[in-house]
Amino acid sequence: MEVWDDFKKIFDFSEYRNQWASFGAGVLFCTGWWFILDIAAHYRSNDFNNNFYLCGIFATIALIMINTVTTEQIDGQSYTEGCCGPQTSRVWFLLGWILAFISLIASVWILFQHYVVPEEKESHVNKYPGIALFMQNLFIFGSSLLMKYGRSEERY
Repeated sequence: MEVWDDFKKIFDFSEYRNQWASFGAGVLFCTGWWFILDIAAHYRSNDFNNNFYLCGIFATIALIMINTVTTEQIDGQSYTEGCCGPQTSRVWFLLGWILAFISLIASVWILFQHYVVPEEKESHVNKYPGIALFMQNLFIFGSSLLMKYGRSEERY
């Protein structure tokens, strides 16, 4: 048990929770975009349609939308009047999540529609671009989750 106690002392994340959550979200976000940059560097446009980049762009916009609204704004505790009241914050937050889910679902659809199903007709279709697109959107989605719910929003 002594080793476990030493481990807990070394890696005490409670004091630096926001920093670790931000770091983890940044690593996930960077890894997601790294997948798509790998595709852009190695595959031609007939292997990977340039329109498929829109999934990652919309996922990034969703990450920004989700994380610009605080929990206090959603609960209506920070302000209650004006055009940007709690209802507007809730709608903005909901639209961010809808956009994030749409991006993730679209990447799954592209993966199966263009890379998995054509295997029956053409055996030479490379599946990596579709998998990389899905992984990009999955990592950006995970980054959104970690950045929103991994941090503490208490004021210091």
